[in-house]
Amino acid sequence: MSATAHGMDGGLVEPDWAPLTLAEVRELLSRFPECGEPIEILSVSPRPFSAASVVRTRSGPVFIKRHHRTVRDVDGLHEEHRFMAHLSAHGARVPRVFANSSGETAIEMGEWTYEVHETPEGVDLYGDSLSWTPFRTAAHARSAGKALARMHLASEGFLAARRKPRPLVASFTIFAGQDAGAEMDRYLVVRPALAGNAMVRRCCDETLELLAPFHAALRPLLPALKPLWTHNDLHASNLLWSGTEDEARATAIIDFGLADRTGAVHDLAHAIERNIVEWLALIQVSAIRDRGSRNAVTGADDVPIHLDHLSALLEGYESVRPLSDEEAAALAPMTGLCHAEFALSETDYFLSVLHSEEKAPMACDGWLVGHARWFRSASGKRLLDAIGRWAESRNRRAQRVEHV
Repeated sequence: MSATAHGMDGGLVEPDWAPLTLAEVRELLSRFPECGEPIEILSVSPRPFSAASVVRTRSGPVFIKRHHRTVRDVDGLHEEHRFMAHLSAHGARVPRVFANSSGETAIEMGEWTYEVHETPEGVDLYGDSLSWTPFRTAAHARSAGKALARMHLASEGFLAARRKPRPLVASFTIFAGQDAGAEMDRYLVVRPALAGNAMVRRCCDETLELLAPFHAALRPLLPALKPLWTHNDLHASNLLWSGTEDEARATAIIDFGLADRTGAVHDLAHAIERNIVEWLALIQVSAIRDRGSRNAVTGADDVPIHLDHLSALLEGYESVRPLSDEEAAALAPMTGLCHAEFALSETDYFLSVLHSEEKAPMACDGWLVGHARWFRSASGKRLLDAIGRWAESRNRRAQRVEHV
């Protein structure tokens, strides 16, 4: 089965990793007797960082993901699987991860690491949608907010430590401290491919300057933000749905590859950043303005922002898990900051795993600096102001209720 992957500019490109083959799947599933013999590869995921497919077996469909060991080793997948098991045990709808005949949920074969998941009930409504494309309806946004809140409630009590430094993890350490510059240095020093790269250092310095006002606004609120294991990548295509209609409900959350111990506000900010801003339009505007450099992503005031979906997402979330006053106040500055560490982690993937000096600038100049610059633009300010007004209005409503 041929495959293409979603490229960083919104187009389709050759995948970083070759797709799974039936022979490969047959060898793998021989170690998972519960899954049965594979019959057919039904789909090839367009997500670029691993090879993944839904496979029909004699016992039913399963979802198989193959990672290069430099991206996820067995220990790295076990970090994710323990979190998913906790969520499932506490009522969140997430896929079950199958164990092999030795009880392991992640196994290595040669240079690869594999995991095998059940396919939860639901429709993969956004399966072919690019990341950073919006919800189709406000009702979808509202249901996604509810699903995220239910997951946060289920996550409470999972006390595992923060993940070890790995590529492609959306952590929250740099702006979680009082001195972002010192924390940035700590982040880079344990990632040699980043620390030794002059472009990365330049981008980090510029990003710290651009994001300083948001960090200044967040710092006084940090003590009130409780650590929590979170998903950190809740976009529409990481949800399964009850159907294809405009009022469809989110039935399960999938893909916990970016999960880490961050906090509920960080995760909610990611959901806003992933779904409410059409970042691909920003790339297209940049390409038109600067044909000579597709890596030069600059601010543009005509990037669509879906404020109706923002309101629905927040309304849905708070209908399940109301934010504290401090959490609500922290949401706007956190939304301006939350992209930074995943952009660096993606840069690390390009440099340390793919050894691609060509792709790394898009993650570093584009995502890290370009998105930080956008949040300082008039368009970015419009989004953050809308979040700020929402926080103020909800606090006023709460105060009126208290006085009744």
